[in-house]
Amino acid sequence: MGNFLAGRVVAVTGAGRGIGRAVALAAAAEGAKVVVNDYGVGIEGTEPTSEIADGVVKEIQATGGEAVAVADDISTMAGGQRIIDTALTQYGRIDGVVCVAGILRERMLFNMSEEEWDPVVATHLKGTFTVFRAASAVMRRQGSGTLIGFTSGNHQGSVAQANYSAAKGGIISLVRSAALGLAKYGVTANAVAPVARTRMSANVPMELREIGEPEDVAALVTYLLSDKAVAVGGEPITGQVYTIAGPKIAVWAQPRELRAGYAEGSWTPEKIADFLPGTVGTDPMPMLAQLEAMARAAAAKDRPNV
Repeated sequence: MGNFLAGRVVAVTGAGRGIGRAVALAAAAEGAKVVVNDYGVGIEGTEPTSEIADGVVKEIQATGGEAVAVADDISTMAGGQRIIDTALTQYGRIDGVVCVAGILRERMLFNMSEEEWDPVVATHLKGTFTVFRAASAVMRRQGSGTLIGFTSGNHQGSVAQANYSAAKGGIISLVRSAALGLAKYGVTANAVAPVARTRMSANVPMELREIGEPEDVAALVTYLLSDKAVAVGGEPITGQVYTIAGPKIAVWAQPRELRAGYAEGSWTPEKIADFLPGTVGTDPMPMLAQLEAMARAAAAKDRPNV
């Protein structure tokens, strides 16, 4: 066992399988005491079972680590609170939370039902909020802690997963808000957008050129949970979005204005029509070009490679 996270207490949601499980195992291997949360449902919504979380706890204990299971629904405030309360009851503190839990309900926007929208947003976005909310209250008093949300490259937009994409974009804004609001208390917040072989990625209708394993993602998360997560100037890393895809690590740009123009007098629709295209212009969507490439590949009866 290592000591990257020695003495720390970390809670991981969605920790029963895939990336969440890899994160829980990696944190334990580096010395953390781990609260393993998994509601035990399939990505398409099977009945919950506590056996999933219990199984990961047994794996950690078999290697000499310490862990406790919480099979609770993080889309409820009570569920998020119970995860943090369990950490405090069992281990006396909470140093990091990693919100990986997620589900899918794939449908084109014009066909998507409320029953397909609500659970996805509730699990991904609200589920991140409930755990962040409970943990940040404790971390503020402690004067330290790390919040890590899980987003996706699909925050750029998605053809058939508007619910998932909207939730993942919301998580980025939630992370940035947490980073701004908690910096003075010594608490950091970052997001990870992984590209790894999981149950979810198996449904992607294309060949991904850049993809890794859950263990790659776990390594980045372990780093971000540690006191070594500092920028070149020595400041704690916070408010960032990182992609990890096999050997590649990338950081996403912060939101900022690209171009601006100013009118003389008040705007009118006619004035904007003359002014906007040539002066302010647009910022092309890379995903649109990718869609065109996918359409060409599909027409050729090929599996697109992106």
